[in-house]
Amino acid sequence: MKLFDTFLTGLSTGSIYSLMSIALVLVWRSTRVINFAQAGQAVLSTYVGYEIIVRTNSFWFGLIAAMIAGAAIGALIDFFFMRALFKRVKSGPIVLVAPVVATLGLLGIIQAITGFIWGLDNKSITPPVTTGGFTIGDRTLPFGPLNLLIVVAVTVSLLILAIIFQRTNIGLSLRASAFSPEISKLSGIKVDAIRTFGWALSGAAGGLAGILFVSNSALNPNAMDVLLVFGFVSAVIGGLDSLIGAVAGGFVLGMAINFAVAYIDTQMIFPTTFLILILVLLLKPSGLFSRSKGRRD
Repeated sequence: MKLFDTFLTGLSTGSIYSLMSIALVLVWRSTRVINFAQAGQAVLSTYVGYEIIVRTNSFWFGLIAAMIAGAAIGALIDFFFMRALFKRVKSGPIVLVAPVVATLGLLGIIQAITGFIWGLDNKSITPPVTTGGFTIGDRTLPFGPLNLLIVVAVTVSLLILAIIFQRTNIGLSLRASAFSPEISKLSGIKVDAIRTFGWALSGAAGGLAGILFVSNSALNPNAMDVLLVFGFVSAVIGGLDSLIGAVAGGFVLGMAINFAVAYIDTQMIFPTTFLILILVLLLKPSGLFSRSKGRRD
């Protein structure tokens, strides 16, 4: 039963990691940038959702507001900040470094803004379902309605994004703009607008992750920092080019952490995380679900 309980806990934990991983992969697939500001974006959009929940007493209105706010924040960051950065930095090694450093700076700025507006004290969001576990006979499982809601949210998000990327012209444009922006422009693709759409999608996913994460935790300006680390590691495990890999990486990491905590020691969270990261980088640096072959038409 301990094995089964640990599996259920890992399933719930991995679902949250997967949502943040999806947000990071979306920006990477559309712009080839690791967006470390995603933690700040998720916090800010979650605060917006929190305000709506407080004023309307409706979790679902707050969830929708957080996703809309996340999409708007992501689009604004790309439109007013990242576009200018890419225009200034066009060649050389700095092209790879500058956007990453910029997103780290944005993370600090956003966290400072949220702390100034809402303070540093912890705030809570009441979930729409109970946080208790399901009861089977005389046993209460460590997996309840809130955990099920999170798993369903991950599944639905993955299906919607998979349809967008694989079945629509927008998805094809997103991939083309990331790999070859100049050729994409010659093909008639509005690369800047497409990249902004990718940032908006990522922001919406981050808003969803933030609301669901805080529903079982506390909201403060630094609430998503640890989630960003786990989400990034999950994305690397699965492969930064793969949405399915992002989800799978989140579940792999969630399971590994929970089994290490349950069977070895409670201090094994971060050692387990970085041990898995190192193993993946040594054995398959591009990620477990990365595609090694080019696409054939």
